[in-house]
Amino acid sequence: MKKYTYTESKDTRSGFGAGLLEAGRQNDRVVALCADLIGSLKMNDFIKEFPERFFQIGIAEANMMGIAAGLTIGGKIPFTGTFANFSTGRVYDQIRQSIAYSDKNVKICASHAGLTLGEDGATHQILEDIGLMKMLPGMTVINPCDFNQTKAATLALVSHEGPAYLRFGRPVVPNFTPSDQVFEIGKAVMLNEGTDVTIIATGHLVWEAIQAGEELEKLGINAEIINIHTIKPLDEEAVLNSVSKTGCVVTAEEHNRLGGLGDSVAQLLATKRPTPQEFVAVNDSFGESGKPAQLMEKYGLNAASIVAAARKVITRK
Repeated sequence: MKKYTYTESKDTRSGFGAGLLEAGRQNDRVVALCADLIGSLKMNDFIKEFPERFFQIGIAEANMMGIAAGLTIGGKIPFTGTFANFSTGRVYDQIRQSIAYSDKNVKICASHAGLTLGEDGATHQILEDIGLMKMLPGMTVINPCDFNQTKAATLALVSHEGPAYLRFGRPVVPNFTPSDQVFEIGKAVMLNEGTDVTIIATGHLVWEAIQAGEELEKLGINAEIINIHTIKPLDEEAVLNSVSKTGCVVTAEEHNRLGGLGDSVAQLLATKRPTPQEFVAVNDSFGESGKPAQLMEKYGLNAASIVAAARKVITRK
């Protein structure tokens, strides 16, 4: 098992803030919009350096999406910012009609996704957003795993043409990917090559997958671990090549098991290479208020759950 270490932990939303600032420096067409959550989205540095390229829309998320779509007509590259629940569920009609259907070059950037929003509870802990966004034709869906990867993903979206959804979170997580990484949209990252089971993880569950791999190694199980940061378009070749070696797969995500990464992988395998699969995800329920770590444990979104799923799926080969 390849060893991964980190010297610091950071929140992925700060990776977005750092990426947005750098994007603004690299391209003067980049503009930012926010729905009254500047601090939460870490947009302060961008605003300080480029005040004329920032638009505070207030608590009017639907209006923000319409304005962003309009800005693209003038050649701007708008990055919208608010919580994931408000970035998707609250404004789905506006995204569908004004952005996706019209193929507008809007980058929908969503913080505080999943259970790890924590104490704000089920009304804010959207677990359906990946499904909502990946079902929109032409929409790219990205869910990076740490600060460095979120920053790199934000920068990559500047040159990406078309609507995109970038999902990140509030909790502090290990920052273990390279600071100088080249982020390739739609290209999976191989973290550890193995032969016994494939573990495909996204977002905050990537680090948990690495820890699970270390535990499985102690049990004599050699896990192949893949970081799927782009859920749509899915790196089908990476998935198929891996399961052709291991013969079974576990998918892990901070999302409802219906409609997320696991569903995308299952659909691919059902049509191209039927393979035993286990899902580590929220089992079709809403969340609740609590500490992020406690919620991840209660809902089975941790290394222990990935280990259990891996051991189970191996028996199904």
